[in-house]
Amino acid sequence: MTVPPPWALLAELTHGCPLHCAYCSNPVELISRSAELTAGQWADVFRQAADLGVVQTHLSGGEPLLRRDLASIVEAAAGTGLYTQLVTSGVGLHDRRLNELAAAGLRSVQLSVQHAVPTASDHIAGARSFTAKERAARLIRTAGLPFGLNIVLHRANIDALDELIDLGRDWGADRVELANTQFYGWALRNRGALLPTREQVERARRTLAHRREQLAGKVELVWVAPDHLDGTAKPCMGGWGAVSLTVAPDGTVLPCPAAASLPGLDAPNVRQQPLARIWRTSKTFNAYRGETWMRDPCRTCALRTVDHGGCRCQAYALTGDAARTDPACRHAPDHHLVRDLVDRAAEPRGALAYAYRAYRAYREEGT
Repeated sequence: MTVPPPWALLAELTHGCPLHCAYCSNPVELISRSAELTAGQWADVFRQAADLGVVQTHLSGGEPLLRRDLASIVEAAAGTGLYTQLVTSGVGLHDRRLNELAAAGLRSVQLSVQHAVPTASDHIAGARSFTAKERAARLIRTAGLPFGLNIVLHRANIDALDELIDLGRDWGADRVELANTQFYGWALRNRGALLPTREQVERARRTLAHRREQLAGKVELVWVAPDHLDGTAKPCMGGWGAVSLTVAPDGTVLPCPAAASLPGLDAPNVRQQPLARIWRTSKTFNAYRGETWMRDPCRTCALRTVDHGGCRCQAYALTGDAARTDPACRHAPDHHLVRDLVDRAAEPRGALAYAYRAYRAYREEGT
């Protein structure tokens, strides 16, 4: 079949990070610093991506600011005409560094924050970081770059939605992304401590509706739905191998960041194969592309053109079979697995301890 070109590239420059967020979707087995692509290799990736049709790249991680050659990487991406966005914790961002990145061609910044209360934010992040984030927000606004604030919502912060939206407004964000936790990697390991109750999510929806009306034309509020509680499957990155691709720190090319968890995928690497061939003909990108792979009920469901069969990584995480219908969908034979998780989240319990994200391999080699 004819494969349309992708338009977005997630460039995971490193898995190193000064934070230890329990909701992180990076794989539990992190890629070490010695295996990372060099700035020159990233330049080649960006050139190939632009030739393929990609128009924007998110420079992410881990924490991309840990790359001392980040300005060279930004310059290489911008030089191919790609729109560049830095996805950062803000830790390590100072005015000289931001000015250097902007001069290299950085076009926008997405900053993360974990809670509106500094101590709570630091607890969720597993490191003192709120003050650094606050400083980073000021620098971004002073630089005049488009500014998005990303907040991953979960059991420990969703009840503070009002305060988090106020924080985004006070920090001068143009866009506040309220992203309910997606359970991959470290987030999957911590699902029991992170999954909110139905009541928490419903209160948050009411708060969101009120604040959208109040802040219309001032701050854009984006809601990433909690598919565990909605009974609808998320449309898997716009469809597997349909609109975007991910390049991991070591050059592994994936249809989405979480696909590294799927066994037997045998993902190709841009060090050995050109990006265009990987996108168009690799077994990895064609495994769940289109609809021919689908089983019932997806095969005959009208929603298949909307949700594309749901998330393959979530199907595997919940059932052990990446080709099954995503259990998040209310029509899935395995939907009871999700209902059971949500029911257990409502059971009375105290605060649960996190298994914080660890990156020992990165630390052992130095940063």
